[in-house]
Amino acid sequence: MPSDSVEFDEAGVRMALRKAWSIETAQQWSAENPANGQCNVTAALIHDLFGGEVLRTRMEGIWHYYNRINGVRMDLTDSQFTDPGARFDPPDGYDDDLSSPEAALQTIPQSEYDTLKSRLLQELGKSA
Repeated sequence: MPSDSVEFDEAGVRMALRKAWSIETAQQWSAENPANGQCNVTAALIHDLFGGEVLRTRMEGIWHYYNRINGVRMDLTDSQFTDPGARFDPPDGYDDDLSSPEAALQTIPQSEYDTLKSRLLQELGKSA
């Protein structure tokens, strides 16, 4: 269930995420490409904070996770495909497979989720 204390503003959330991501929120993180490896934990957290749906697309043998909020696809980690050090090319298209926060977090340590949540809420001016 989404928090009723945080309103979704795409530009503000994108800016806050870039500051909140770190090696503690995904092992693939790098200073040159902060979104690297952050899709799973980010999609789950955005769902928990703002509602909507968790979606996924099959890419080069892995799942890429993102969200749909208010009927609009939001890939808040899409900069990982274009920033220096990109590990994958952007998707040719999105499958928009309906998924879940649990599926997104299946291989993610709880500590990565907790750290991202705390940092994102701090960046958004809220308390964890």
